[in-house]
Parts: sequence; structure tokens; C-alpha cells
Amino acid sequence: MSVLELRDVNAFYGNSHVLFDLDMDIEQNEVVALLGRNGAGKTTTLRTITGTIPRREGTITYRDDDISAASVNSISNAGVKLVPEERRVFPTLTVNENLQVAHDMCRGREPRPVEEMYDIFPVLGELRQNRGRNLSGGEQQMLSVARALIQSPDLLLLDEPTEGLAPVIVDDLYDVLSEVVAEDVTVLITEQNVDFALDLAERAYIIDKGANAWEGTVEELNEREDLLEEYLSVGGAET
Repeated sequence: MSVLELRDVNAFYGNSHVLFDLDMDIEQNEVVALLGRNGAGKTTTLRTITGTIPRREGTITYRDDDISAASVNSISNAGVKLVPEERRVFPTLTVNENLQVAHDMCRGREPRPVEEMYDIFPVLGELRQNRGRNLSGGEQQMLSVARALIQSPDLLLLDEPTEGLAPVIVDDLYDVLSEVVAEDVTVLITEQNVDFALDLAERAYIIDKGANAWEGTVEELNEREDLLEEYLSVGGAET
């Protein structure tokens, strides 16, 4: 069953054309990687899906409903949750308060218990009374993911989750996200860390300058060093 479809989607920042006839399909319970160089349009794609950047042409369909012109709140309430690259935790609130706010603000879906997040993210349980501003980058990222999960997402959008994290923290985050994607959640992840994304994903899209450049399975992409070098500037992607 298709969860998300993009057809001929065009989007603009002001007068700047940034997405060009973008197509995408994501099926139920898939983990899909959206890859490309910095500035290729990955974050813009996620923001267009969530309604933060309005699409100017084309259609975006979520579970057979046209959400092309829907508001940010209505898209979120339908179960589409974005974990932004900036993390956006509340710096003066504790970990527990950050989670409780996300729990209490959940609309349209039954939120998950706060304590359940501590089962998924044990490190957050140990830090529950620490304020957001006192957390490391990796801890903030885990908190950002937990805040999205607590709202029972149907489609989870992860925007550059490893950005700025030390390698050992990236490994910890991978372990946590592996558990997350094993749940009944469909995931679209953007990443500069190609190995990280392809270890999690089943299929991948490559976009270049806001347009589709390639799509296929992770297995197919790992056999295409030409694509990896041309669009991702890496010599290979070992998984």
C-alpha cells in the first residue's frame, strides 16, 4: 500500500525554483533514503511534504488523500512527523518536559506513553531531569526522534540525523534507529552519511539540483559506483 506519492512536484523559495517535477513513491513500512549532495534539495523535499514550503505545481498524496494544499498542522495531525536537522529541542525544559510537551500537543492520534520512550532510548531515561541545553548533540538528536515517535507517526521524516555527530555517537544512533524502523513506521531519511542511510534503507532516491536523478534498491545502488561518484562524491557504499 502506498503511503506517500509525489507527482511532478515543483516548489520555490520566493522566486527561486528549487524542486523540478519531482516524483517519489513510498510504500507501507518501507525505509527509503533520499540522497544527494548538499544543496541538492533533500531538506526542501521534506519541508514540501510537510507543507512548510508550499508546492506550486504537482500533487502530493498521503494515503490516497491529496495534501498538496493542506496546512502544516493538518499534515502533522494525519501522522506525518519531521525530525528536523536543527533538532529544535526546548533548551530550558528537561528531557522529561520536552517529551511531555510533545505528548500533550499530539492531535489526531493517540500519543505513546512517555515511559515507553525511555525503553527505546535508555540514555534519555538516565538524563530525564537534564535540560535540553545541557545535552550533547547526540543526546539532543535522540530526544528529537523520541519527541516525534511519542506522537505515533505513520510516516517519519528524518532530516540529516547524523549531522555534526561524533562517529561513536553515530553508532549509538544507528542502533536506536534500527529499533525504530523495525516498528510499524514508514521512514524517509535524508543523509550525507551514505553508509549510514543505506544500512537502514531498502530503497533509495538520488536527487540532483532539485530533480530526480535515479531510484532503485539499495542493493542496486551499491553496485553502481558510477552513480555514487557522480552524485554523492564517494568511491563506494559498503553496508
